[in-house]
Amino acid sequence: MSNKNKNKSGIVYSTNPEFEFQENASNVPALRSPSAQNLRLWLERGKGGKVSSIVRGYIGPESDLQELGKQLKQLCGAGGSVKESEIIIQGDAREKIFSYLIKQGYTVKKAGG
Repeated sequence: MSNKNKNKSGIVYSTNPEFEFQENASNVPALRSPSAQNLRLWLERGKGGKVSSIVRGYIGPESDLQELGKQLKQLCGAGGSVKESEIIIQGDAREKIFSYLIKQGYTVKKAGG
């Protein structure tokens, strides 16, 4: 069965002739101002002793998280990715990321590592 016919709310059939199905609002969290964000900056060690800097705690649309991740990767001159509401930057770039996020108005704390 295709996904277009699936109803996420569980309503299959209604005997009420005046019933109108309404889609729920999307589950995308509202954009918070940078000062209302509570970000945590982690340092994690992976396989082979490789380290990565991880920003967690961002609340907002995925597109804004992607844009912030892109800016951080360009700032550090390193690779990385954005997945599962985390920004992962290759290498130990906590100081650069920390100062950049503070300048942008985010509330940031170092955690772990």
